[in-house]
Amino acid sequence: MPEGTRLSSGASHVLVVSKSPISRIVVSGIVERAGLKAVPEMPALAPARLGGLDPELVIVDVEGDCDDLLLALRDYRRASPANLPRVILLSLSTAQTEMLKAAHVVDAVVTKPITPETLQPVIDRLVFGHRA
Repeated sequence: MPEGTRLSSGASHVLVVSKSPISRIVVSGIVERAGLKAVPEMPALAPARLGGLDPELVIVDVEGDCDDLLLALRDYRRASPANLPRVILLSLSTAQTEMLKAAHVVDAVVTKPITPETLQPVIDRLVFGHRA
């Protein structure tokens, strides 16, 4: 896919999921720097937002139980012809998240602390078709 080509033809929405309001704000700011529309959400409400939002990318800040969301993402991706949304997991440890990557739920893992320099390139690669 050529550089600059989006994965979907509509507005590029990114669902930003975190228990922490501060994390949602910080990550949403980084997403918007990429020219994408950030939609912040709490983990408990995120699975219900998937169908109505149809996001191109979901960024999940792992701070507790996100099993329901990850199961919903897996099912949503299986039903998507383009295998969307792409999923970035933000985590303190890569050990737990490597298992999720192997299960084809997560496309990339970014280790905390999150900065624009660590997250922005991963967003760019996934949105513009360069798998991380």
